[in-house]
Amino acid sequence: MKHLEERRDGYRVSTNPEHFDIDAIHAYLTRSYWAEGISRDLVARAVAGSLGFGLFDGDDRQVGFARVITDRATFAYLSDVYVLEEHRGRGLSKWLVQVIQSHPELQGLRRFVLATQDAHGLYARFGFVPFAHPEFFMEIVKPNLYKPSNEPPNENPPERS
Repeated sequence: MKHLEERRDGYRVSTNPEHFDIDAIHAYLTRSYWAEGISRDLVARAVAGSLGFGLFDGDDRQVGFARVITDRATFAYLSDVYVLEEHRGRGLSKWLVQVIQSHPELQGLRRFVLATQDAHGLYARFGFVPFAHPEFFMEIVKPNLYKPSNEPPNENPPERS
């Protein structure tokens, strides 16, 4: 598979997994609201099984990431999108999503989904909308799966929106 690379304003997006800094990705994800406490091994496995998009600064330091879980034919799920706080406000998240949506292996998909708690405005710019028929979708949710706890798991977690 040929790896994509794009440059803009001293930044670079690459799909080459050899460039990904798993420690940096793990450091961010473990403090995110969606993957708090996730293990480094699990991050490495998730990245290896996905189409990843690393965002790098001029010093080749990983400053952002996103991955797409996909069959590269009909379906994709956008996940783990982030840009480090000190690099925000420069349009990098918008650029990252543009690069993802223009990737040749993600064209002609029947469904491209994501879940977000706080970035609806960003994704709406790219055509993402709430499910037309949310009643068609089902899920198994295991909240706080990555957090170590001495408490038994909550068998009735609160509903998510």
